[in-house]
Amino acid sequence: MSIADIRLNYQQGALLEADAPASPITLFGAWFGRAVSDKLLDPNAMSLATVDERGRPAVRTVLLKGYDERGFVFYTNYHSRKGRDLAHLPYASLLFFWPAHERQVRIEGRVELAAPEESDAYFHSRPLSSRIGAWVSEQSSEIPNRDLLREREARLLAELGEHPPRPEHWGGYRVVPDSIEFWQGRPSRLHDRLVYRPEPEGAWRIVRLAP
Repeated sequence: MSIADIRLNYQQGALLEADAPASPITLFGAWFGRAVSDKLLDPNAMSLATVDERGRPAVRTVLLKGYDERGFVFYTNYHSRKGRDLAHLPYASLLFFWPAHERQVRIEGRVELAAPEESDAYFHSRPLSSRIGAWVSEQSSEIPNRDLLREREARLLAELGEHPPRPEHWGGYRVVPDSIEFWQGRPSRLHDRLVYRPEPEGAWRIVRLAP
C-alpha cells in the first residue's frame, strides 16, 4: 500500500451549532474529560508551536497541566528553545489530537507567565525525580553524552535533598486564547469545524469554517 492510499472515513460523530455550549472551555472540558475517561494514551499531550527571532516556526509536544477560563497552562525551562521563542514573541498555537475520537482542538493566543505561586504549587506536587530533573537539564543545550545527566542528577540530589526549591529558570506558561477551534471528523472529508472567538465582556462568538 502506498502512502497516498492511507485514509480513513471519519464517522464517529458530529459537531453542530445547536449542540455547542456558550463557552469553549465547557466544550473543551467535555471532550478532554471523555479522552481521560476512555483512557486514551496521554490525553493531555498537545503540540506547541512557537516562532523564533528569525521568523522560523518550531513545534514540539508538551503536556497540559491546567486549564480554566483564563487559558491553558504548561510548564518548562524558561531557557529552553520554546522559552527563548516565547520571550521574543509571546504568542503560540496549541493542538490536541485525539484520533480515537476523530477530534482535534486548535488554540491560538498570547502567552504569559503563570504566577510564581502557581508554578511553586505545581513544582512541589511533582515526584522528587521530576523536581531534581528540572535542576539537572539545561534544556535544549548541547551535551556530550548521557552520563553528564546522571552525574548532575546524583550531585544535585545530594546537594538539594528531598525538598528542592523550584529553580528560577523553570515554571509555567499560560496560553490566553483568542481563538479555539473544535474539529470533528465527518464522512467524505466534510468535517465539522466550529471556532470560538472572544467578544467584549467575556462572551464568545461561534463561527463555522469550511472543512
